[in-house]
This record gives sequence, structure tokens and C-alpha cells, in this order.
Amino acid sequence: YQEADDWGTSYAGHFLITAIDKGYFVSDDILKRWKKYQKNKAAEWRSPLNKDYYYYSDLQQAYRLYTLALAGSPELGAMNRMRELKDISVQSKWMLASAYAKAGQPEAAKQLVANLTTQIKPYQDMYYSYGSDIRDKAIILETLIRLNEKTKAFEMVRELSAALSNQSYWMSTQTIAYALKSIGQFVSSEKRNGISFTYNVNGQSVSATSQAPLTQINLDVKGAQKKPISISNTSGGGLFVRIINRGTPARGAEEPQRSNLSMEVLYTNTKGVAIDVTKLEQGTEFYAWVTVRNPGLRGNYENLALTQVFPSGWEINNVRLTNDEGTEKIDRGDYQDIRDDQVYTYFRLWSGNQRSFRISLTASYSGTFYLPGVYCEAMYDNTINAKDKGQVVEVVKRVVQ
Repeated sequence: YQEADDWGTSYAGHFLITAIDKGYFVSDDILKRWKKYQKNKAAEWRSPLNKDYYYYSDLQQAYRLYTLALAGSPELGAMNRMRELKDISVQSKWMLASAYAKAGQPEAAKQLVANLTTQIKPYQDMYYSYGSDIRDKAIILETLIRLNEKTKAFEMVRELSAALSNQSYWMSTQTIAYALKSIGQFVSSEKRNGISFTYNVNGQSVSATSQAPLTQINLDVKGAQKKPISISNTSGGGLFVRIINRGTPARGAEEPQRSNLSMEVLYTNTKGVAIDVTKLEQGTEFYAWVTVRNPGLRGNYENLALTQVFPSGWEINNVRLTNDEGTEKIDRGDYQDIRDDQVYTYFRLWSGNQRSFRISLTASYSGTFYLPGVYCEAMYDNTINAKDKGQVVEVVKRVVQ
């Protein structure tokens, strides 16, 4: 797309402002141009007549105004116009209150959220604001901290902590980032005495202390060993513990999966005839086709990401390097990132529709390699995904007649 993303623009500026506050260097020119763009968009914004879209538009405007206030350039005229609107969402009012508080008008902020609910109906947004009810509660927490409403803020911290600890509840990076940032602001505003604890791994006991509210310890685990772990809290307050395990599935151990998304993978020769890629002659040129279909169960899909990783014995024929990209009428998604051995395709998919993507490949190097399974997912909703099982492939030297 050629148009800027409203929420993404504010989010990027928010990141730059936070980086400056932490002592990192950010170009004055970048921030100056960002402020100019944000101010123009803030002045242009009007309440949309389409109320179905209104929910997203008012929150985007409130976030824009908040980030301008954070940058020390509050747009008070636009803030006052928005405050007079009767039907803006709960989230927008809390965000706008933060903008007023940061702009040095705490009374206006308190008046805006007086008796305003802190409850948000559950939702997941794949586009527009990329948010969720948990992300919006983090926005509310940030406002409560700015207004020094510590009792209400603590209750919101408890809600967010419970959500973050829920292993069955998936969160997008947007939700996690905002939740952790807001909780971090709350913790930094409170007096703390540090934490201390003892952990025991395989009979070896270790004592640890930290003045920080969060500490992480890496445990040396080799292979699939079973190691009993016990932890004793020696702090004066509560201690919350999380054990994180990460690993890569063994070759061929991946499980094929389809969830609210259909996907077909097909390999063909350059004439379109299906071929078996488990054993290819060196120098063979062929195509990898992936067709993704929206079954229509959840409406239109935004921000889908298709990941294709190819074995090191295959080469991607990148038509961008040969200036041939415009000569072939094939779907390359809304954006395509071509690397040495993998291709990432980002696209939207309307309800009931399908899109097919083709990658040109050459079996270049002889040997035995592993072809990972193709994976497609909605970037902001993990209930929409499809993946295939990987397989071992071989490239053999061409037989000369």
C-alpha cells in the first residue's frame, strides 16, 4: 500500500519518543517530520459518518494526539474538538485523558474519565489498531498512573497480570508490549525492596537476589533431559515464577494443521506439470506454488503472513535481480520479502476468496537436505493458520548421456 498506516505511524513515533527518554539517539529531522505529519493528520480528522468504522478511527486519533503530547507538541485544538464529541469509545476517552495529563492539564483529564468504566468487551483486531481488550486495559492503566489513581491502577495491574499468566490466552506482540510497558510504569512508580529466592536444579541449590522487579535465569538444558526444578521465595513479598521452554521440532515431527484457513502446496516443472521434489536432478528449474483460501468462516482476513523456507540445496530465482519482475503476471502479495533461502509474503484475503503465489527455484547443489513445512498465519490472530509437514529432499548430480 502507498498510504501510511495511522496506528503504525503513531506506534513508531511512540517507540522513538521512548527511545529518546531512555537516552538513545534519534535524529531530530526524523522526529520533526513525524510531528509535522501527525499534526496535519490530527487537524484534518473529523468524526466519520460510518459508525462501523468509527470505533477504529477515534482511537487512532486519540493515540495520535497522545503521542504528540508525549513528544512535547500537544495539539490542544484537536484535543478540545475531540473531547466535545458525544459518541467516542471508552478506549478513546482514556487515551485522550492521557494526552491531557501529559499536556499539563490533569483536571481536564480527570473530568473526561470521571465515572468512566474500565471494562472493555473482549475482541481481537487484525487491522486498524491491531489491538485487543487486554491492550486497551493497558491503555487505561497508563492513564490511571498519570492521574495518580493508584488504587484503581493496582486493580488493573492484577487483571493484566492474570491475563499475561494465562497460558491458554494468545496475545499479539502489540498487546504484550503495551501490557508490559504499562505494568512496568506502575512498578517503577512504587517503592520496592528487591527480590530474593533460592532455586534447586538437579539437587544443586543456588541463592539469587535482585533489586530489579524482574530477573531472568538461564538454565543449561541439553537435549530432552528431565530436570526437576524447585523454587523457594525468601523475599518479603510475593514472587511470581514462570518457566519458559523453547525448542525446534525434530525433522519430520511437525504436525500438519488447518485452522480457519485452507492451504495447498504444489511443485511443478516450468510447464506446469506436477513433480515430486523428494529427488531432483542438479540444475532442474521448477516452481513452488502455494494456494491459500479463506473459507469464509470469519469474514475478511488482514495481515496474513506466508513463510516458505527452502533447503540449502535449492536456489531461489529472484526475478528482482534480473529486472524480470514486471514481465510475469503472477501474484506476489501486498508485500514480498525475498531472502537467500526463504520468502515471506504478506497479504490480505477476502472472505471466500483464494490467492496463489509462485516461487521460481533451481536445484543447484547435490546432497540431502531438509525442506521445512510451509506456514501461513494471521499476524494478529493465532486462531487463523495453516502449516504443512516438512520432508527430506535430495539433489542428485545430472547424468550425462
